[in-house]
Amino acid sequence: MPTPESDRLPPIPKDRWTDPQQAAAAEFVKMRGQDVFGPFAVMLRSPEVMLRAAAMGDYMRYRTSLPPALNEFIILLTARHWSQQFEWYVHQPMALKAGLSPQIVAAVAKGRRPESMSSDESIVYEFSTELLCLQHVGDATYDKAVSRFGEHGVIDMIGVAGYYSFLSMMMNVGRTAVPEDSEVPPL
Repeated sequence: MPTPESDRLPPIPKDRWTDPQQAAAAEFVKMRGQDVFGPFAVMLRSPEVMLRAAAMGDYMRYRTSLPPALNEFIILLTARHWSQQFEWYVHQPMALKAGLSPQIVAAVAKGRRPESMSSDESIVYEFSTELLCLQHVGDATYDKAVSRFGEHGVIDMIGVAGYYSFLSMMMNVGRTAVPEDSEVPPL
């Protein structure tokens, strides 16, 4: 886990924000109801990227066609794929609250295929894992996903994995640290 000293792109002190950064941070607070944090603190260096990412994130995080537990499952699979501890720190409790089982979360944290999954969880796992690890999805997996979630759901699964890959890349390059008192497993 990176230490605060190793953060390449730590949060910019507010008294050093440019006018465009101040305007973007104010817009972010209106959109999200909270100050700029995590990947958005990294992206604040490019205010337009930050605001566009936040807008896309509003859909990918809160409004996809997938049930919340499956959405969070994709986020955890993506965080694990990228070894992204901050994303894990934020979304692991959300996944449990949304109804993803502790056994599934524990298996994903260890980089293993969960043993007991529902049919929907299996489809999401196979689709996301193929997409992230192989950079494509095989016909059988694609057909199962379309049959169960429709094309809209497939696009949402791709979008969630892509969006959280984008955030993970930002934070991995920036070496964004999790809070010191967190109990995030090494990913």
